[in-house]
Amino acid sequence: MVLVVCITLVFLDLRTSWVGWIRYGAGYVTDAVHYVAHLPSTMGTWVGAQARTTEDLRDDNQRLDRQLLILQQKAQRLAVLEAENVRLRELLNSSARLDARVFVAEIIGVEPDPNRQELMINKGSGDSVFNGQAVLDASGLIGQITQVGPLASRVLLVTDATHALSVQVNRSGTRSILVGTGHPDRLRLLYVPDTADITEGDLLVTTGLGKRYPAGYPVAIVVAVQQEPGKAFLSVDARPTAHIDRSSHVLLVAPTAARRSAEARASASDEPTAATNEEGGIQ
Repeated sequence: MVLVVCITLVFLDLRTSWVGWIRYGAGYVTDAVHYVAHLPSTMGTWVGAQARTTEDLRDDNQRLDRQLLILQQKAQRLAVLEAENVRLRELLNSSARLDARVFVAEIIGVEPDPNRQELMINKGSGDSVFNGQAVLDASGLIGQITQVGPLASRVLLVTDATHALSVQVNRSGTRSILVGTGHPDRLRLLYVPDTADITEGDLLVTTGLGKRYPAGYPVAIVVAVQQEPGKAFLSVDARPTAHIDRSSHVLLVAPTAARRSAEARASASDEPTAATNEEGGIQ
């Protein structure tokens, strides 16, 4: 019976058009059956795609996090290099203003003892460094060389409690002795008469006396002037002009040709005097 019905429908479909309406109406049922039949496969494909998308996103996020970390590290390094370039340019500008031959050294160590204000630099005897050589940064005097090694040297800072030098007020010419206090940003003037022409904000520069430091180098700024009752001298505090706790490079001042020739003449003039004294002693 079913076979007869199927043959009849095929015949009618070929010969007439009204069977198409039946097929069209049946499509609502057959399409729904097809959709339900393919639903597991479609869901599996969608879930797989979503899983791959989530995994890809996780991998992309991890990759981007690594790249961000690398870029942040590079940015930090670039900031350090930029700051170092600024300091080096300041040093170069400072060396151009100085009436002396200078060369740059790098700070490679800091004295850990809080009672000693000292630095280590990467220049030694092979670089013509000598004891007593003046050391500066872009803003002023830092200290002097106290120990020379073959590859490195030790710098005694002006803030060390054992350091003292002759300075004068740049504005008035008043001279005094500037000593360190052991504090990295505090200096003190000794034996300043209460009649001295000195005020807060005055610049203190080297005098050149003692032949230790060349004259005219900035050393400190006066930050406090106090008159203590019953005392003949003022209490004067100053702050170093050099960035002692922030500098990474320094300038070493080499003696000029005129200074070397003057020292040579002084040494030569001292020799005959010493010889005459020895002869006098023998006689």
